[in-house]
Amino acid sequence: MAPSVSDIKTSDNVDAVVSNIANLKLAKQADKRPSYPFYYPHLDPSEKFPPTEIFEFSDAGLLADKAKPTLLNEKAQVRHISPYLGTEISGVQISQLSKEGLNELALYTAERKVLVFRDQDFKDLTPERQIEIANHFGPIQRHPTSGNVKGFPEFHVVYRDATHNRLNRYGGFENRSNLTSWHSDVTYEKQTPGTTFFFILDQPEVGGDTLFTSQVEAYNRLSDEFKKRLIGLRAVHSAVPQAEYSRSSGGPVRREPVETEHPVVRVHPVTGEKALFVNQGFTQRIVGFKKEESESLLGFLFEHIAKGADFRIRASYEPGSVVVWDNRVTVHSATPDFDASDSRRHAVRLTPQAEIPIPATDI
Repeated sequence: MAPSVSDIKTSDNVDAVVSNIANLKLAKQADKRPSYPFYYPHLDPSEKFPPTEIFEFSDAGLLADKAKPTLLNEKAQVRHISPYLGTEISGVQISQLSKEGLNELALYTAERKVLVFRDQDFKDLTPERQIEIANHFGPIQRHPTSGNVKGFPEFHVVYRDATHNRLNRYGGFENRSNLTSWHSDVTYEKQTPGTTFFFILDQPEVGGDTLFTSQVEAYNRLSDEFKKRLIGLRAVHSAVPQAEYSRSSGGPVRREPVETEHPVVRVHPVTGEKALFVNQGFTQRIVGFKKEESESLLGFLFEHIAKGADFRIRASYEPGSVVVWDNRVTVHSATPDFDASDSRRHAVRLTPQAEIPIPATDI
């Protein structure tokens, strides 16, 4: 017997549904691929770097025109996020800035602490050009343990999806109720980072922002009597826990970990502002203090910084976003608040190193 009209329609509908399901599966599989596979984290345990050498440094911001006519030209649209830090900028392409414009960028970053640039072509430049721009602000730190790009160790790759969650495991987030992790990048280096670049490649629809806190305002909120007790103190910043985690998990330790003493209060070489320079990520102890004394003081400072919601911003990302911040006068934390089983956060950091921290000598 020939099939009825209703049978034919039902068969056609089933075929259409099956085809749609197959297409959805293919689309979902395509979504799992990074948009920029060149920057997929490269982790080679055999890769080794020599010890970092001291270099002469002069901040590019010292050469800048304070009016910033190149950076903040007539096309620039500027919106301040907070009185203390954070400015969103559109209408300006970092890739097209002259040396004078890059000097102005260094100055403006020092003044505003965090700049969020929109609609940038930075991610589509060649890696050589990206490195060239960042090198204007200092030699780029080569991270001893994180994912980098094969052949380009200057890139620090931030990557999280359903199959790659290495940084979350390092942070111990599986056993924590609070997922913030306040830090300034690689402060165990003798010459810590200054003007830092972070460009987004893939971002969840919601979440995955970065929190930034002003260490200048954190210092300013303290009483003069308390400030007097901080001046002259030094703290040890350690790379050891980071290296131990990477080694134990089969990752690279490209350079043996170092521990470095830095002033608890530092001075910015361009603005002259004083800032706290301790962070939960790397600061281990106060030099010359007994264990309980050190834990008490650092505990207070860490809590003071973490509670500073009124001198903090939340930087959100869009396609083409580039965030530039000054690591000397801020701390930051990722917000791992998205579901990595069906989302990806993929970004790259370029981290120029700056001066040996300048200690504050008075309040």
